[in-house]
Amino acid sequence: MSTPVSEDAKKVLRQVGLTEYETRAYLILLERGVMTASEVSEYSGVPYSKVYETLNSLERKGWIEAERGRPSRYFPKAPSEALEAARLRLEDMVNGWKRIVLGELQPLYERRELLEKPDIWILRGEFSILAKLREMLGVTRKEVMIAAPAFAKDFVDAFVPVLGQLRDSGVSVQVMMAGDWDVKKIAKVGEARVRDGLFGGGVIVDGKEALLFLGEAETSGSYSGLLVIWSNHVGLVKFAREYFQLLWDTAKPT
Repeated sequence: MSTPVSEDAKKVLRQVGLTEYETRAYLILLERGVMTASEVSEYSGVPYSKVYETLNSLERKGWIEAERGRPSRYFPKAPSEALEAARLRLEDMVNGWKRIVLGELQPLYERRELLEKPDIWILRGEFSILAKLREMLGVTRKEVMIAAPAFAKDFVDAFVPVLGQLRDSGVSVQVMMAGDWDVKKIAKVGEARVRDGLFGGGVIVDGKEALLFLGEAETSGSYSGLLVIWSNHVGLVKFAREYFQLLWDTAKPT
């Protein structure tokens, strides 16, 4: 009796790079073991005119092996082994993309950045917020100013190791907190102060760009309720930095 395979499993196989026909062929080989091309076609529903192309592609991708003969016989590799091969192929592809994107395309973007990059972005969703902050901290050279209200605690905690690395490289790190924090942990990565009544907050990097939190999360640890704005507008960043300094000067040192 055949063992049903979930739609989620089929979806994963397609996500790692198998076509519909390749997914069918691999699954029938998993179910029945060693088979000829005609048997794969008969039991999987892959058209006979496409079955050799499909099996050869699966072999190149590392999901099956072939025993050449008359006729050739095909058998599946272990899914864990095939997945590792897919991961290595994907890493090679990503490294190739990075060489082109960072070496050729990024310089083109940077030359036109002042003309074409918006002054203000509204960020939505956890991944967008974290990615933007990671990008900002990655180019920091002089200073990081962080005003962290209680609702941003999880957000800031995620970047404590990065802040420590910046401090070790000579970057000035200032963290102003409100709410229930592990003050000693934050104090290890920079100068820390405590202040009541932070209803918003943000991160300012080198006086050039700012990430501003203007709304509270709906639930603890959630980013869905945050209104987050990024800007490199000179006037806005200057205002944010001066306002941070005003609050900092009246905050309580830890």
